[in-house]
Amino acid sequence: MCSVPKTQSYANVMIQLLYQGQWLLFCVILAALLLSLSFHEFGHAWAAKRCGDDTAQRAGRLTLNPISHIDPLGLMMVVFVGFGYAKPVPTDPRRFTSRYAEMLVAAAGPVMNLLLAVITVNVFVQGLQFGWYSPYETLPQSMLFVARINLLLMVFNLLPIGALDGHYILPYFLPRQLSQRYRHYNERYGNLVLLGLIALSFLGIPVLQTVWHISDVLLPLIVFE
Repeated sequence: MCSVPKTQSYANVMIQLLYQGQWLLFCVILAALLLSLSFHEFGHAWAAKRCGDDTAQRAGRLTLNPISHIDPLGLMMVVFVGFGYAKPVPTDPRRFTSRYAEMLVAAAGPVMNLLLAVITVNVFVQGLQFGWYSPYETLPQSMLFVARINLLLMVFNLLPIGALDGHYILPYFLPRQLSQRYRHYNERYGNLVLLGLIALSFLGIPVLQTVWHISDVLLPLIVFE
């Protein structure tokens, strides 16, 4: 398996880019973030449409246009903190035509992030193998950041707590009674648990760093030989 160079947290890198006046690279990575978040939300909207619900389409969310998806505060958090959010895609479960629709719609966002990660990291690796560039040049580093950002978004959104995508997926893999109990407690306390984990991360407990580590572990696994 081809090895992929490690890089530091992109949030730290982007802050450094601003201090160093490297505006071009900053803009490239920012564009990658916009693309990643837009693909994630588009995935939700597309899956909902395929499952019989056109609510997102009627709301103008079945598009890759970042303007339709980006929440300004959520984007700033992604850039400068290392996590964040886009505007949730509206759905109407009453319109779903499959009993698995809720799970499929939720999973579609992380799947889109995985797809982007697979494409960008393999373009990066192929470029290295053909000697098109050094792994530490600006362009290849940008591609590697895109892959890592998307894996981070995938892993983070699959956490089954709060309003994250994972809380729609987990119940389908639990016994019925346990699933109902989980939904009840997550609805009441899930967002508080999520905020608590984020707060612990700021207090020095490596919660978000663990998510980054999982993303880095997954990165070499999606490289094609």
